Amino acid sequence: MKITRLSTYLVPPRWLFLKVDTDEGISGWGEPIVEGRAATVAAAIEELSDYLVGEDPLQIEHHWQAMYRGAFYRGGPILMSAIAGVDQALWDIKGRYHNAPIHELMGGKVRDRIRVYAWVGGDTPADIVRTARAAIDGGFLATKMTITGRMQIVDSTSKIDSAAERIASLREAVGNKLDIAVDFHGRVHRPMAKVLTHAIEPYAPLFIEEPVLPEQLEFMAELRSSTHIPIATGERLYSRYDFKRLLELGAADIVQPDLSHAGGITECRKIANMAEAWDVALAPHCPLGPISLAACLQRPRTTPSSRSRARAAVIMGAMTSPTIWSILRSCVLTTVTLRSPMAPGSGLKSTRTLCANGRLRATAGIVRCGGTTTAASRSGELPRGSHGKKAIAGAQHRTTPNRVHYALLITWI
Repeated sequence: MKITRLSTYLVPPRWLFLKVDTDEGISGWGEPIVEGRAATVAAAIEELSDYLVGEDPLQIEHHWQAMYRGAFYRGGPILMSAIAGVDQALWDIKGRYHNAPIHELMGGKVRDRIRVYAWVGGDTPADIVRTARAAIDGGFLATKMTITGRMQIVDSTSKIDSAAERIASLREAVGNKLDIAVDFHGRVHRPMAKVLTHAIEPYAPLFIEEPVLPEQLEFMAELRSSTHIPIATGERLYSRYDFKRLLELGAADIVQPDLSHAGGITECRKIANMAEAWDVALAPHCPLGPISLAACLQRPRTTPSSRSRARAAVIMGAMTSPTIWSILRSCVLTTVTLRSPMAPGSGLKSTRTLCANGRLRATAGIVRCGGTTTAASRSGELPRGSHGKKAIAGAQHRTTPNRVHYALLITWI
């Protein structure tokens, strides 16, 4: 079996899908994306295709090493996200070739369910309480929230009090019925991160995420040693070498590699194994589309550390998209846990529909259509270029009535 073609599809709101075709008619799907840099990642995919076309898609580790080590410059969000999408697609092909889900090819599952949380928020503490009660009514036992915007290096006490009030009001309203995680989003500088962390300690957060930027791992380690709240980070780290430094510094209790940024399933498996040796939990980061989510559902199935400390067996951010929520509700969500699809490969079935000079239903984004989710993009042209590669053209929200439209039908098999 040989790879014959790599095609990329730009899909609103911010997704880039990759399809890898073979000469035996087996295709695999991946999601290589850096938010806001989709066209850049698509260009990286085109460059990688010069090596990949004509190769055996089943030799995944060999291809991963070739893509990573084959050039003088390594790592970084663009290259690692491009490799991640290719890696996801190759695992999808391998699963379909062997008629087995990906997790069965990686040693089998160690759990049947993965715990998830709901995102809560609002402009006022009352709004936050209202959305949290809705999450509880929906069966959720854990949530995540943001309590502050960007802060100055040294900021006012009133901002700290306002931020703490948001989680304090929620804790008072729900008691211990709900685990509450807090995401700082790296918006807080070193001095105020310590002040804010200590201010919210009385309200027992499940964990705090990115209390400082990943460039400040030394201080994150210092902060971890000064608080009893578990610290999570990793969505902006891109390889096992980035996570190596994190683990050596003792900067986190929970690692959050993104399977569409950190080298895909192959690399995230190695990151998970490293974390297990440090007694650090795994919580894959997943705020993207259905293909990335499918990869995330495969990886924690085979990772014992996904349920070690801080009850961190969660799919990060999977609840933030209404589209993803509809997929989960109808297909793989059981109360407040997720189960992996048992179909071959990633468990997704995807087809493409072309409509020239016309309008597709829901061309502004993705909606449910009966038992199918339709992902439609206004961007792109017919496949072209050497090796059958496809060039991405146009902005993802541009109206182009005369351009071919893409509809990707994403369903669970």
